[in-house]
Amino acid sequence: MSVLQTLQERSNNSCELCQSTANLSQYTIPPSLNENVANDILVCRTCLEQIEEKADMDVNHWRCLNDSMWSEHVAVQIMSWRMLQRLRNEGWPQDLLDMMYLDDEAMTLARATGEHEDEANKIIHRDSNGVILEAGDSVVLVKDLKVKGSSMVAKQGTAVRNIRLDHENAEYIEGKVDGQQIVIITQYVKKL
Repeated sequence: MSVLQTLQERSNNSCELCQSTANLSQYTIPPSLNENVANDILVCRTCLEQIEEKADMDVNHWRCLNDSMWSEHVAVQIMSWRMLQRLRNEGWPQDLLDMMYLDDEAMTLARATGEHEDEANKIIHRDSNGVILEAGDSVVLVKDLKVKGSSMVAKQGTAVRNIRLDHENAEYIEGKVDGQQIVIITQYVKKL
């Protein structure tokens, strides 16, 4: 059974955050790189666009977290915690955060994206032109790069799609080049 089929079965074909049944897709929670049931959740388009910050945050939509934060699935708990952290200045999310419990391993994963940080303390990734990079962006290499630990050379002009951000270092991103997951220094990429 595929990861998507397992997610559909465990969620009864509904968004694991808001329970919507329309426009569902699989979402791998960052910083996870591989798709599996432990790292993925099933979300609707509305939730996904707001998670990826491609749409304005609708505070009232996220009142659904009052239920999803109690999910038995750790990935759902982590995304609930992260979204509550983004909304904590609204008042009611802080009450939910005070009630929520994540074990140490889950809390470490939840904090990996820096949602709990104030905006002034967040790590911001920028490409060679100073443009802000976000998870899921596509970039192009502006220089040939030798990949450490292999004989591979990532050629200038190579497009790297669906990048991941290193949430501890603003100079590092991750992406696949020729099917291999590599770490890339941001000064050698340009956002597409």
